[in-house]
Amino acid sequence: MIAGWEWDETLFSGTAVHYRRGRLPYAPGLADALARTLQLDGRGRLIDVGCGPGTLALGLAHLFGGVVGVDPDGGMIAEAGRAATERGVTGKVRWVRARAEELPAGLGTFTVAVFGQSFHWMDRDLVAATVRDMLRPGGALVHISDLKTETETDSGTGTGTETRAVDGPPHPAVPYPALEELVKHYLGPVRRAGQGVLPHGTPGGEAAVLIRAGFSGPRRLVVPGGQVLERTVDDVVASVFSMSFSAPHLFGTRRGDFEADLRRLLAEVSPTGRFSERLPSTEVFVWGNDHA
Repeated sequence: MIAGWEWDETLFSGTAVHYRRGRLPYAPGLADALARTLQLDGRGRLIDVGCGPGTLALGLAHLFGGVVGVDPDGGMIAEAGRAATERGVTGKVRWVRARAEELPAGLGTFTVAVFGQSFHWMDRDLVAATVRDMLRPGGALVHISDLKTETETDSGTGTGTETRAVDGPPHPAVPYPALEELVKHYLGPVRRAGQGVLPHGTPGGEAAVLIRAGFSGPRRLVVPGGQVLERTVDDVVASVFSMSFSAPHLFGTRRGDFEADLRRLLAEVSPTGRFSERLPSTEVFVWGNDHA
C-alpha cells in the first residue's frame, strides 16, 4: 500500500462523466499488438482490473469470448455500462463494482488480466498474488500505460509522458504547466487523492511486485502514437476533472470559481478554443503466468 495514505471511495468521485471525453486514448495499434503478442483468437476471458469507464475492456472485447471489468467507483461502472450499450456488446461484457482487493469475488479464471494505469492504487502484493491464481496456466498479466521517459515513472509527480508538443501546430499546445499551477492555487501544493494527500506520489517498481508474486518476464512492447489530435476547451476541462488529484469534489463550493478561472486561462492561450496535442505512445509490459 502507499505509505501514509489509505484508499477511500471518493478517490475518483465525480470524474467518470469527464473521463471518456477528457482522457487521451491509447495508441491505436494497441489491440493488434496484444493480439499478435498473446496470440488471441476471439476466445478466452479477459479481466480488466480498475477498468474505469471501460476504455480497455471495450477496446479489447473483440479479442475474447468474454470480458469482466472491475472497478470500485459506481460512476465508472455506470459509464462503462453506457459505453457497452453504445457499442452493442452488452452480452459479452460484465461489469462488477468491487475493489481489486476483494477479488477473486467468484469471477472464475481468465486468460488475460489487464491493468490500465490502475495498479499503483492497489495493495499490489495482495492483488498480484490473487490475480495470478485467477489466471489459467500460460495466461498473462498485462500492465498498460502511456509511455514514460527514461527518467520519469508513474509516480504522479508530473505528467511523466513523452513530450506532447507539436511542431508547427495548427493550434496552441495545451498549457499543462499552467493548469497544474491553477490546481495547486486552489487545492494546495501537495497532491490530493480522495480524502488524503500524496506528498511523494504513487509508487513505481511494479516489476519487483510481480516477480515476488511469481510472474515471469516481462516482455515490453511500445505501441507508437504521435498522431496530432485537436482538442477543444471542453475536452481540456474534462481532462482536468477526470484526474484523481483534481476531481470535482475536491473543490467543494469553489468548483465554479475554479472552472471559470480554468476556462479563462484556456481562452487566453487559444482565443479560437482549439488546441493541438500529440497522442502519446503506449507502453505495455506482458508478464507470464507459467505455473501449472
